[in-house]
Amino acid sequence: MTQNRRVHRLRSASPAVLPSLLMCDFGNLERELMRLEGAGVEALHLDVMDGSFVPNLTYGFPIIEALRRLTDLPLDVHLMIDHPERYINHFAHAGADLITIHVEATEQPGEVLNQIRSLGLGSGLALNPDTPLTRIERFLDQCDLVLVMSVNAGFGGQKFNTIALEKLRRLNEIRPAGMMLEVDGGVNSSTIASCAAAGADLFVVGSAIFGQDNYTAAVHGLNELLQTA
Repeated sequence: MTQNRRVHRLRSASPAVLPSLLMCDFGNLERELMRLEGAGVEALHLDVMDGSFVPNLTYGFPIIEALRRLTDLPLDVHLMIDHPERYINHFAHAGADLITIHVEATEQPGEVLNQIRSLGLGSGLALNPDTPLTRIERFLDQCDLVLVMSVNAGFGGQKFNTIALEKLRRLNEIRPAGMMLEVDGGVNSSTIASCAAAGADLFVVGSAIFGQDNYTAAVHGLNELLQTA
């Protein structure tokens, strides 16, 4: 398992709610970060989309670099991009602590996971709802994290797909010691407890935080649901 200080901190903090900054106010990034830190979040989840692997296009290195200057929180970078091996060094230099790639996005996921770990970062592997677990099982020993998507990557407004719960339960049975399970897509007050019961450690949340007036109340409410799951 990777010994990156912030990755170790995140592992020790789980179960944890991770805000997905895709929905934050980028015109007031420092203020948003202060609100999230004040709410007690343990890490930040950053969705990088390339307009190719997924149809949407988001931010890249400059936002990650800016966040790294502003906070010591772990930066959990989710790459929804084709051929991620071309950019791993760049994201590491920008300040990522954990980099997750999609098994559907590269022909050599094992090599890319090793590349990430060789830089002292946490390595993550993600899979979409329609992708069977058999695609990733042989790579689990190379993962610090597996990200189970409960919606198709890159598409907003989708309903939580309960197949994610089946995958989480199976992964919870077979995961190596220390490997974290993360879930992303439609995670809110109605679904977070079932994700926790299925074995998830990290819960990526968007509108259930950023769609609320009070981030602290939103985060605390979600954490209370985790404690009772």
